Parts: sequence; structure tokens; C-alpha cells
Amino acid sequence: MFPAPPDDGSALPALSADERAHAARMLAHLKRTIAEEDGWISFADYMSAVLYAPGLGYYASGTHKLGPGGDFVTAPELTPLFGRAVAVQIEQALGRLERREVIELGPGSGRLCADILAALAERDALPARYWLLEVSPDLRERQRAHLEKAVPEQLPRVGWIDMLPDRWEGAILANEVLDAVPVHLIVRGADEWLERGVVIDSDGRLGFADRALVSPALRERALARVPPVRDYLSELNPGGEALLSSLAQRCERGLMLILDYGFPAAEYYHPQRDRGTLMTHYRQHVLADPFFRPGLADLTAHVDFSAMARAGAGAGMTVAGFTTQARFLINCGILDALARCGDPGSSAYLRAASVVQKLTSPAEMGELVKVLALTRGIAPELAGFRDGDRAHRL
Repeated sequence: MFPAPPDDGSALPALSADERAHAARMLAHLKRTIAEEDGWISFADYMSAVLYAPGLGYYASGTHKLGPGGDFVTAPELTPLFGRAVAVQIEQALGRLERREVIELGPGSGRLCADILAALAERDALPARYWLLEVSPDLRERQRAHLEKAVPEQLPRVGWIDMLPDRWEGAILANEVLDAVPVHLIVRGADEWLERGVVIDSDGRLGFADRALVSPALRERALARVPPVRDYLSELNPGGEALLSSLAQRCERGLMLILDYGFPAAEYYHPQRDRGTLMTHYRQHVLADPFFRPGLADLTAHVDFSAMARAGAGAGMTVAGFTTQARFLINCGILDALARCGDPGSSAYLRAASVVQKLTSPAEMGELVKVLALTRGIAPELAGFRDGDRAHRL
């Protein structure tokens, strides 16, 4: 999703009756949860509830809105050229394996799956199976409907799963997944580390409250990564690290490709980045308030790619590349694919060129989104990292 400067949401339309009812149920759920935990829950628990609580969370209740008319737009929603470029890297990885399977985490609308399958079909490089790991029944139906319309001939090779496989060989793809893994908020106080959690204030509203950072694992991460600057606020994402570690442990041979907003640790925990990276996305607005319409809005935090690389490497995979989205897409031939869009003066070409500019411009998504590749059992020379590899910065 492409971030814009935060606003206060004052220009947004009022909620519908159904949305008000959903918001009330979500708030009631949060109040019960907080009361059961003696009046305080970690921000990670809050973020988990508002995004994933069954029937209530943003991704679990059908309130997740995709595309130009939704809450945010991801790269696959902008152009099929993105999927075509990613397909080049997928093809290279699968070409070195006996089992040719793809597993996509958080597949959204299904558009990226459709675009990759279409591109691989043209190159006679289709996988045996393309698995979509999706726990939301609503999103599964949206994905199936899109695939039936876009690539009906490929639907028999697509399957849905709701948990990580015990073992995998092939390629795992995670585009804008880790930024939605619940994070802990940590604060450097005057002389101690604090964890920022969520409470219900005297007026019955959600609010923040800090307490001593008691988790040894979080404290260890804070001491190792976060600068000892007073009143410094940032995020830690042990859940994302655990996910990467688990995926790496289950890998027999293959490629794990992660695309997301984020930085290496030296930039993520820079002394001047003292307010963290947490953002709320709602109807193409980016807000600083994480309590804005909980259950109806998306919450994200940027990714510490150094931590994710360590998690994958610690579980036996090799860091095979780290670069910007712009460099990855150019290495994978997105400009060549653009050139095949027709007459450079045609409206279709100009529209496609405008989107490619958004995906690759340093001022837009090109520099903000990074790409990390982890491999096991295949040669590390990957097409997407041929030029501009920044793995040394992790």
C-alpha cells in the first residue's frame, strides 16, 4: 500500500448503520478483552484483535476493502506488469527444482496469483500447484471469483490452505504480509524500557498506557536494536520473526520472496525515527491514530528487514538478496514488459507507464518497498538482485 502524509480523518464520510454496529461490536469485544486482562493489553494483542478477531477483525469479517475504491492499493492492484516481473523470479527459482509449487501468503484479491499464472503460462513455466494461504472465507471467495474471471484455465492448479505446510519445496511469496503482523510498542523512558499497551480510559474510550517492559525476549530485542534515546518509541515484531523462522525451518529446497515497506535495522531504529512507523489506512487515507474505527480500518507497521533476514538465516536459509522494489522490478524486466504495451503515444501505454513510474520512483514506492530473498538448496544468483543488491546493509 502506498503511504501518504497522515491526516486526522475529519474529511471522511460518516459510518453507515451496519458499520456503526460493527464498530460497536468490536469496541465491546476490546473492552471485554481488556477487562479480562486486568485493564491492560499489549499493543500486539490489540492489533491482533482489530485485524484478526473472528467475525470482527478487519481481515476476518469482510470489511477488508481492496483496490482504488478501498482502504489502500497494493502494487498488484495497480498493474499486471508487477506480477509479470515477479513471475520472472519465480520461474528462475522453480526451474531448479523437481517440485514446482508456489505458496502465496496473504493473497488479497487474487490478482497477483492471476497475473503470475498468466505470465508463467506464456513462458511455458507453470507450477504444478499454486497454493493460496488464506484464512478469511470472504477473501477466499473474492480470490476464487477473480481467478475464474481472469485465468479460468488455470483454476484447477490453484488450491487454498489455512495453515503453513509441514514441509515445502518451491517458492513462497509474501507481498505486503509482514507489515500486518501485530507488533509490540516499546518506549525508552528516562532510565528504563517500557511497553506501551492499550487501556479503556475513564470516558470509556481506548487509550495508551505504559508499563515496565517485563518480557525478557522483548527486552533483549530492545537492548540490542533500539537507541537509548529518551522518549524513543518504536516497534518490535517477534511474531514476524517467528513466522519467517518457521517457514525457513519447513523449507526443503526453494525460494522465499518477501516484499514490503521497511528498512534495514540501522535505518529502522535511527535516532531520528523516534515515533515509530505505525499507520492506520482507511479509504485511501493514512492516519496516525491507531484507535480510529477499529475493525473497519487497517493497521500496519514497517518491517525491520535485518531482523527478518536473521530469522530466516538462523533457521538454515541463505540470504540471497536484498534490494529496493525499483531495482528488483527493473532487474526482472518490468521496463521491457512496459515497452511491449504498445505505441508509446497511446493512452494504454501512458497509463501503464504512469503506474510503472509509481512502482519504481524513489519518491514513491520504488525506494520505500524492499525485497528480501531467502533460499535453500538452490544457487543464490537470482535475477531480481543482479544489480543493486543491498544485502550488506542488513
